[in-house]
Amino acid sequence: MERHKERTKESEPQLDHYDAMRARWQKMIEGYKNGKRVVKFSEIAWEQNKQAIIKRYSDPLRQQDVAAPFWLAFMHHIKKHSGKHTHQGGLPIYVVEGTGYSIVDGVRYNWKKGDLLLLPIKPGGVEHQHFSDNPDEPARWIAIRWYPLLDFLANTTEQNEVHPDYAGKK
Repeated sequence: MERHKERTKESEPQLDHYDAMRARWQKMIEGYKNGKRVVKFSEIAWEQNKQAIIKRYSDPLRQQDVAAPFWLAFMHHIKKHSGKHTHQGGLPIYVVEGTGYSIVDGVRYNWKKGDLLLLPIKPGGVEHQHFSDNPDEPARWIAIRWYPLLDFLANTTEQNEVHPDYAGKK
């Protein structure tokens, strides 16, 4: 008993769980009120990763300074093809430039500027890869995803094949 008293500073008030939770929510609400309303294309760098060349407009894992922090929104730039990976669907992909196709669970789906590709929600997720029809005129699309849905679906991602330009190829 005496050891426990030594480790606990009785003079410092301790927030109970409820108060700590309320303080966290209040901080989040203030962030939503004051967060960025416009994310400028020109202010975002292109990033090469295992899957693609992308611009992240909003990513809950990387930035907390946006008015809608639970949304993942990114642009995918496809010269030849993306990497191939498997994750849970529930992802809308809006094509903003070019033409190409996606292989989703072994089935080819053609798309062009203005089309919307929807990855299905299903047990085990969906394996997919995206291709441009013309490497001289790369395709671009934007995907938007709500992170709480990912958590609800217990989403995981498995990289099956990396992007051809990824420096850390395996």
